[in-house]
Amino acid sequence: MRAAVLHGPGDLRVEERTVPEAGAGEVLVQVSHCGICGSDLHLVVEGWGRRGMVPGHEWSGTVLATGPGVDGVAVGDAVVGGPAPGCGRCAPCAADRWSMCEERPQPGSSPGPDGAFADYVVADQRAVVPIPAGLDLRTAALAEPLAVALHGVTRSGVRAGQRVLVTGAGPIGTCTVVALQARGVTDIVVSEPNPARQAIARRLGAEVVEPDSFDVPTIVEPARIVEEPFDVALECSGRASVTELASTQLRRWGTLVIVGTGADMPRFDANRILLNELTITGAFEYDPDGMADALALLASGTVDVEALLEPGEVDLGSLASAMTDLAQGRIAGKVLVAPGTSDGGRS
Repeated sequence: MRAAVLHGPGDLRVEERTVPEAGAGEVLVQVSHCGICGSDLHLVVEGWGRRGMVPGHEWSGTVLATGPGVDGVAVGDAVVGGPAPGCGRCAPCAADRWSMCEERPQPGSSPGPDGAFADYVVADQRAVVPIPAGLDLRTAALAEPLAVALHGVTRSGVRAGQRVLVTGAGPIGTCTVVALQARGVTDIVVSEPNPARQAIARRLGAEVVEPDSFDVPTIVEPARIVEEPFDVALECSGRASVTELASTQLRRWGTLVIVGTGADMPRFDANRILLNELTITGAFEYDPDGMADALALLASGTVDVEALLEPGEVDLGSLASAMTDLAQGRIAGKVLVAPGTSDGGRS
Protein backbone atom coordinates (compact mmCIF):
# COMPACT_ATOMS: atom_id res chain seq x y z
CA MET A 1 0.00 0.00 0.00
CA ARG A 2 1.00 3.65 -0.24
CA ALA A 3 1.40 5.86 2.82
CA ALA A 4 2.51 9.46 3.43
CA VAL A 5 5.46 9.23 5.83
CA LEU A 6 6.96 12.14 7.77
CA HIS A 7 10.75 12.45 7.48
CA GLY A 8 11.19 15.91 8.98
CA PRO A 9 9.62 19.37 9.04
CA GLY A 10 7.72 19.77 5.76
CA ASP A 11 9.23 16.53 4.42
CA LEU A 12 6.30 14.19 3.71
CA ARG A 13 7.05 11.31 1.32
CA VAL A 14 4.73 8.77 -0.28
CA GLU A 15 6.20 5.32 0.31
CA GLU A 16 5.25 1.70 -0.28
CA ARG A 17 4.49 -0.21 2.89
CA THR A 18 3.11 -3.62 3.69
CA VAL A 19 -0.63 -3.65 4.30
CA PRO A 20 -1.02 -3.99 8.08
CA GLU A 21 -2.93 -6.86 9.64
CA ALA A 22 -5.75 -6.45 12.12
CA GLY A 23 -4.72 -7.80 15.50
CA ALA A 24 -6.92 -8.87 18.41
CA GLY A 25 -9.75 -6.39 18.83
CA GLU A 26 -8.75 -4.45 15.71
CA VAL A 27 -10.19 -3.81 12.25
CA LEU A 28 -8.48 -3.15 8.92
CA VAL A 29 -10.13 -0.29 7.03
CA GLN A 30 -9.73 0.80 3.41
CA VAL A 31 -9.50 4.59 3.65
CA SER A 32 -11.99 6.48 1.52
CA HIS A 33 -11.28 10.06 2.68
CA CYS A 34 -9.11 11.70 5.30
CA GLY A 35 -9.31 15.39 6.15
CA ILE A 36 -6.27 17.59 6.72
CA CYS A 37 -6.48 18.91 10.27
CA GLY A 38 -4.76 21.94 11.74
CA SER A 39 -2.89 19.55 14.02
CA ASP A 40 -1.52 17.81 10.90
CA LEU A 41 -0.07 21.16 9.84
CA HIS A 42 1.63 21.46 13.23
CA LEU A 43 2.96 17.92 12.98
CA VAL A 44 4.17 18.15 9.38
CA VAL A 45 4.73 21.76 8.33
CA GLU A 46 5.94 23.00 11.73
CA GLY A 47 7.83 19.82 12.60
CA TRP A 48 6.02 18.78 15.78
CA GLY A 49 5.61 15.21 14.57
CA ARG A 50 7.73 12.14 15.08
CA ARG A 51 9.86 11.05 12.13
CA GLY A 52 8.52 7.88 10.53
CA MET A 53 4.92 8.56 11.52
CA VAL A 54 1.97 8.48 9.13
CA PRO A 55 -0.39 11.32 10.13
CA GLY A 56 -4.10 11.66 9.43
CA HIS A 57 -6.98 11.08 11.85
CA GLU A 58 -10.13 12.56 10.24
CA TRP A 59 -10.97 9.49 8.19
CA SER A 60 -13.83 7.51 6.76
CA GLY A 61 -13.66 4.11 5.10
CA THR A 62 -14.88 0.54 4.76
CA VAL A 63 -13.95 -2.39 7.01
CA LEU A 64 -12.01 -5.02 5.01
CA ALA A 65 -10.99 -7.43 7.76
CA THR A 66 -11.47 -7.98 11.48
CA GLY A 67 -9.08 -9.44 14.01
CA PRO A 68 -9.78 -12.00 16.73
CA GLY A 69 -12.30 -10.96 19.35
CA VAL A 70 -13.98 -8.25 17.28
CA ASP A 71 -17.74 -7.97 17.70
CA GLY A 72 -20.17 -5.28 16.68
CA VAL A 73 -18.11 -4.38 13.62
CA ALA A 74 -18.24 -6.46 10.44
CA VAL A 75 -16.52 -6.63 7.08
CA GLY A 76 -18.21 -4.21 4.70
CA ASP A 77 -19.28 -1.72 7.38
CA ALA A 78 -18.79 1.96 6.60
CA VAL A 79 -17.10 3.63 9.56
CA VAL A 80 -15.24 6.71 10.72
CA GLY A 81 -12.29 6.87 13.08
CA GLY A 82 -13.25 7.98 16.56
CA PRO A 83 -11.52 8.60 19.89
CA ALA A 84 -8.48 6.50 20.76
CA PRO A 85 -9.27 4.16 23.66
CA GLY A 86 -7.84 5.15 27.02
CA CYS A 87 -6.36 3.04 29.78
CA GLY A 88 -9.83 2.17 31.13
CA ARG A 89 -8.66 2.58 34.73
CA CYS A 90 -8.42 6.31 35.46
CA ALA A 91 -11.24 8.68 36.44
CA PRO A 92 -11.57 10.31 32.97
CA CYS A 93 -11.88 6.91 31.30
CA ALA A 94 -14.53 5.90 33.83
CA ALA A 95 -16.48 8.99 32.71
CA ASP A 96 -16.11 8.02 29.01
CA ARG A 97 -13.67 10.90 28.51
CA TRP A 98 -10.92 8.88 26.81
CA SER A 99 -9.28 12.02 25.45
CA MET A 100 -8.47 13.01 29.04
CA CYS A 101 -6.94 9.63 29.91
CA GLU A 102 -4.23 10.13 32.51
CA GLU A 103 -1.92 7.80 30.58
CA ARG A 104 -2.29 9.45 27.17
CA PRO A 105 1.01 10.27 25.37
CA GLN A 106 2.02 13.65 24.04
CA PRO A 107 0.33 14.22 20.64
CA GLY A 108 2.59 13.27 17.75
CA SER A 109 5.32 11.80 19.97
CA SER A 110 4.03 8.29 20.60
CA PRO A 111 5.20 5.36 18.45
CA GLY A 112 1.55 4.39 18.22
CA PRO A 113 -0.47 3.18 15.22
CA ASP A 114 -0.11 4.86 11.86
CA GLY A 115 -2.71 7.35 10.70
CA ALA A 116 -4.92 7.40 7.63
CA PHE A 117 -2.94 9.31 5.02
CA ALA A 118 -2.58 5.87 3.49
CA ASP A 119 -4.54 3.31 1.49
CA TYR A 120 -5.36 1.29 4.61
CA VAL A 121 -5.43 1.90 8.35
CA VAL A 122 -5.77 -0.39 11.37
CA ALA A 123 -7.92 0.80 14.26
CA ASP A 124 -9.10 -0.51 17.60
CA GLN A 125 -12.72 -1.64 17.23
CA ARG A 126 -13.62 0.68 20.12
CA ALA A 127 -12.34 3.64 18.10
CA VAL A 128 -14.56 3.22 15.05
CA VAL A 129 -18.08 4.57 14.74
CA PRO A 130 -20.61 3.28 12.18
CA ILE A 131 -21.81 5.70 9.53
CA PRO A 132 -25.62 6.07 9.35
CA ALA A 133 -27.31 4.55 6.31
CA GLY A 134 -27.55 7.00 3.45
CA LEU A 135 -24.60 9.17 4.53
CA ASP A 136 -21.79 9.08 1.96
CA LEU A 137 -18.17 8.48 2.95
CA ARG A 138 -17.00 11.90 1.72
CA THR A 139 -19.45 13.77 3.94
CA ALA A 140 -18.83 11.41 6.86
CA ALA A 141 -15.15 12.44 6.88
CA LEU A 142 -16.34 15.75 8.36
CA ALA A 143 -17.53 13.97 11.51
CA GLU A 144 -14.26 14.34 13.41
CA PRO A 145 -13.84 18.14 13.09
CA LEU A 146 -17.57 18.61 13.66
CA ALA A 147 -17.32 16.50 16.84
CA VAL A 148 -14.45 18.74 17.99
CA ALA A 149 -16.66 21.80 17.39
CA LEU A 150 -19.60 20.25 19.26
CA HIS A 151 -17.34 19.57 22.23
CA GLY A 152 -16.15 23.18 22.27
CA VAL A 153 -19.76 24.33 22.34
CA THR A 154 -20.53 21.89 25.15
CA ARG A 155 -17.56 23.15 27.17
CA SER A 156 -18.79 26.74 26.75
CA GLY A 157 -22.16 26.08 28.34
CA VAL A 158 -23.73 28.44 25.80
CA ARG A 159 -27.52 28.64 25.59
CA ALA A 160 -29.94 29.71 22.88
CA GLY A 161 -30.41 33.46 23.00
CA GLN A 162 -26.85 34.23 24.03
CA ARG A 163 -24.30 36.16 21.96
CA VAL A 164 -21.22 34.26 20.75
CA LEU A 165 -17.89 35.25 19.20
CA VAL A 166 -15.98 32.73 17.06
CA THR A 167 -12.40 33.78 16.33
CA GLY A 168 -11.00 32.16 13.19
CA ALA A 169 -13.02 30.80 10.28
CA GLY A 170 -10.83 27.88 9.35
CA PRO A 171 -12.45 24.44 9.25
CA ILE A 172 -12.86 24.22 13.03
CA GLY A 173 -14.24 27.75 13.20
CA THR A 174 -16.81 27.12 10.48
CA CYS A 175 -17.75 23.76 12.01
CA THR A 176 -18.21 25.66 15.28
CA VAL A 177 -20.72 27.95 13.57
CA VAL A 178 -22.63 24.85 12.44
CA ALA A 179 -22.43 23.31 15.92
CA LEU A 180 -23.72 26.50 17.56
CA GLN A 181 -26.65 26.68 15.16
CA ALA A 182 -27.47 23.03 15.89
CA ARG A 183 -27.66 23.95 19.60
CA GLY A 184 -30.11 26.78 18.87
CA VAL A 185 -27.63 29.69 18.96
CA THR A 186 -28.24 32.29 16.24
CA ASP A 187 -26.40 35.44 17.40
CA ILE A 188 -22.96 34.45 16.08
CA VAL A 189 -20.17 36.84 15.12
CA VAL A 190 -17.06 35.49 13.35
CA SER A 191 -13.75 37.35 13.40
CA GLU A 192 -11.61 36.44 10.37
CA PRO A 193 -9.19 38.39 8.12
CA ASN A 194 -9.09 35.99 5.13
CA PRO A 195 -11.71 37.01 2.50
CA ALA A 196 -12.30 33.44 1.30
CA ARG A 197 -12.90 32.21 4.84
CA GLN A 198 -15.10 35.22 5.54
CA ALA A 199 -17.25 34.16 2.59
CA ILE A 200 -17.73 30.67 4.04
CA ALA A 201 -18.78 32.07 7.42
CA ARG A 202 -21.27 34.43 5.76
CA ARG A 203 -22.68 31.59 3.66
CA LEU A 204 -23.29 29.68 6.88
CA GLY A 205 -25.27 32.60 8.27
CA ALA A 206 -22.81 34.23 10.68
CA GLU A 207 -22.05 37.93 10.95
CA VAL A 208 -18.42 38.52 9.93
CA VAL A 209 -16.08 41.25 11.19
CA GLU A 210 -12.42 42.13 10.71
CA PRO A 211 -10.16 41.32 13.70
CA ASP A 212 -8.94 44.91 13.90
CA SER A 213 -12.48 46.29 14.26
CA PHE A 214 -12.78 45.49 17.98
CA ASP A 215 -12.60 47.97 20.82
CA VAL A 216 -9.91 46.58 23.12
CA PRO A 217 -9.69 47.78 26.75
CA THR A 218 -6.20 48.78 27.80
CA ILE A 219 -4.19 47.31 30.64
CA VAL A 220 -5.13 50.25 32.89
CA GLU A 221 -8.88 49.58 32.54
CA PRO A 222 -9.13 45.86 33.35
CA ALA A 223 -12.74 45.99 34.52
CA ARG A 224 -14.13 47.86 31.50
CA ILE A 225 -16.69 45.92 29.46
CA VAL A 226 -16.94 46.77 25.77
CA GLU A 227 -20.19 47.74 24.11
CA GLU A 228 -22.11 44.70 22.80
CA PRO A 229 -20.01 42.15 24.71
CA PHE A 230 -20.25 38.38 24.19
CA ASP A 231 -21.48 35.74 26.61
CA VAL A 232 -19.10 33.21 25.08
CA ALA A 233 -16.02 33.32 22.87
CA LEU A 234 -14.78 30.20 21.08
CA GLU A 235 -11.16 30.66 19.96
CA CYS A 236 -10.47 28.56 16.87
CA SER A 237 -7.46 30.26 15.25
CA GLY A 238 -4.68 29.00 17.51
CA ARG A 239 -3.08 32.45 17.53
CA ALA A 240 -1.97 34.00 20.81
CA SER A 241 -2.92 37.57 19.90
CA VAL A 242 -6.41 36.46 18.86
CA THR A 243 -6.88 34.46 22.06
CA GLU A 244 -5.91 37.53 24.08
CA LEU A 245 -8.32 39.67 22.04
CA ALA A 246 -11.20 37.25 22.62
CA SER A 247 -10.73 37.49 26.38
CA THR A 248 -11.33 41.27 26.22
CA GLN A 249 -14.69 40.97 24.42
CA LEU A 250 -16.58 39.08 27.12
CA ARG A 251 -19.27 40.36 29.45
CA ARG A 252 -18.90 39.75 33.17
CA TRP A 253 -19.08 36.04 33.98
CA GLY A 254 -18.31 35.36 30.31
CA THR A 255 -16.55 32.22 29.10
CA LEU A 256 -13.64 31.80 26.70
CA VAL A 257 -13.08 28.30 25.29
CA ILE A 258 -9.74 27.61 23.59
CA VAL A 259 -10.40 25.17 20.74
CA GLY A 260 -7.58 25.92 18.29
CA THR A 261 -4.00 24.79 18.88
CA GLY A 262 -0.89 26.86 18.31
CA ALA A 263 2.74 27.31 19.28
CA ASP A 264 2.31 30.89 20.52
CA MET A 265 1.42 31.16 24.19
CA PRO A 266 -1.14 33.92 24.99
CA ARG A 267 -0.68 36.32 27.90
CA PHE A 268 -3.89 37.08 29.77
CA ASP A 269 -4.72 40.11 31.90
CA ALA A 270 -5.18 38.42 35.29
CA ASN A 271 -6.89 41.49 36.71
CA ARG A 272 -9.50 41.40 33.93
CA ILE A 273 -10.19 37.74 34.66
CA LEU A 274 -10.42 38.40 38.41
CA LEU A 275 -12.50 41.58 38.35
CA ASN A 276 -15.02 40.22 35.84
CA GLU A 277 -14.96 36.61 37.05
CA LEU A 278 -14.23 35.29 33.57
CA THR A 279 -13.92 31.58 32.86
CA ILE A 280 -11.14 30.43 30.52
CA THR A 281 -11.02 26.77 29.62
CA GLY A 282 -9.99 24.38 26.86
CA ALA A 283 -11.76 21.85 24.66
CA PHE A 284 -9.83 18.76 23.55
CA GLU A 285 -11.39 16.21 21.21
CA TYR A 286 -15.00 15.13 21.77
CA ASP A 287 -18.04 14.71 23.96
CA PRO A 288 -18.57 11.04 24.96
CA ASP A 289 -21.09 10.66 22.11
CA GLY A 290 -19.55 13.39 20.00
CA MET A 291 -18.74 11.34 16.91
CA ALA A 292 -22.20 9.76 16.79
CA ASP A 293 -23.79 13.18 17.34
CA ALA A 294 -21.71 14.68 14.52
CA LEU A 295 -22.66 11.88 12.14
CA ALA A 296 -26.34 12.30 13.03
CA LEU A 297 -26.09 16.04 12.37
CA LEU A 298 -24.43 15.43 9.00
CA ALA A 299 -27.08 12.84 8.13
CA SER A 300 -29.89 15.26 9.02
CA GLY A 301 -29.39 17.21 5.81
CA THR A 302 -29.34 20.55 7.67
CA VAL A 303 -25.59 21.17 7.24
CA ASP A 304 -24.27 23.04 4.19
CA VAL A 305 -21.55 20.45 3.61
CA GLU A 306 -20.31 21.98 0.37
CA ALA A 307 -19.68 25.28 2.15
CA LEU A 308 -17.35 23.49 4.58
CA LEU A 309 -15.47 21.37 2.02
CA GLU A 310 -13.03 22.36 -0.69
CA PRO A 311 -14.22 21.04 -4.08
CA GLY A 312 -12.89 17.63 -5.09
CA GLU A 313 -10.18 15.64 -3.35
CA VAL A 314 -6.39 15.59 -3.11
CA ASP A 315 -4.28 12.47 -3.72
CA LEU A 316 -1.38 11.36 -1.52
CA GLY A 317 1.19 12.78 -3.94
CA SER A 318 -0.29 16.27 -3.59
CA LEU A 319 -0.79 16.10 0.18
CA ALA A 320 2.38 18.01 1.14
CA SER A 321 1.65 20.91 -1.22
CA ALA A 322 -1.96 21.07 -0.03
CA MET A 323 -0.70 21.33 3.56
CA THR A 324 1.58 24.21 2.59
CA ASP A 325 -1.29 26.01 0.86
CA LEU A 326 -3.47 25.56 3.93
CA ALA A 327 -0.76 26.78 6.30
CA GLN A 328 -0.26 29.90 4.17
CA GLY A 329 -3.98 30.64 3.88
CA ARG A 330 -4.34 29.97 0.15
CA ILE A 331 -7.03 27.34 0.82
CA ALA A 332 -10.06 28.25 2.91
CA GLY A 333 -12.15 25.11 3.45
CA LYS A 334 -11.61 21.57 4.67
CA VAL A 335 -9.36 19.62 2.29
CA LEU A 336 -10.11 15.91 1.92
CA VAL A 337 -7.44 13.45 0.85
CA ALA A 338 -8.62 10.43 -1.15
CA PRO A 339 -5.77 7.90 -1.09
CA GLY A 340 -7.46 5.78 -3.75
CA THR A 341 -7.17 8.49 -6.44
CA SER A 342 -4.21 8.50 -8.84
CA ASP A 343 -1.34 10.85 -8.08
CA GLY A 344 -2.32 13.74 -10.28
CA GLY A 345 -3.37 16.45 -7.86
CA ARG A 346 -7.01 17.33 -7.33
CA SER A 347 -9.78 15.14 -8.70
